[in-house]
Amino acid sequence: MTRLLIPLILYFSLGSPVQAIEMQLKGLDGSIQQLSDFRGIWVVVNYWATWCPPCIEEMPELQAFHDANVGRAIVVGINTEVVSRDRILQFLDDYFITYPIYTSPPLFESELGSIPGLPTTFLISPQGNVEARQVGGVTRKMIEMFIEKWESQ
Repeated sequence: MTRLLIPLILYFSLGSPVQAIEMQLKGLDGSIQQLSDFRGIWVVVNYWATWCPPCIEEMPELQAFHDANVGRAIVVGINTEVVSRDRILQFLDDYFITYPIYTSPPLFESELGSIPGLPTTFLISPQGNVEARQVGGVTRKMIEMFIEKWESQ
């Protein structure tokens, strides 16, 4: 089933909620964090790359959502390319990105689901369920509207 958030522009695809499978997140410093560490709040998991124009375009929106929802939600960026740590850090500094960034080799499937292209974003409920996936860019408003609608059900 698909719910239309902004008519004819972008879609979050929904099916039955899927329990988020535990996954490890590898930090830029080499540390490992568990996705389940974020249970109790919404988690926006965004797969991206520095060479991806739609990824770059949506990053200020993700940052705005992250900043406006402290304690309620967190954005988790996962860079999916083979590039140096210094290159990623410089990129994040250039674009003023402060939400947590983790790394992964390039992939087409993750523990959360299929990644047919970049950017791909998953919304995970406070209970740990994968509630939505968006292939293509997202906006702060799209994410907030989805969460509001989900919480009102």
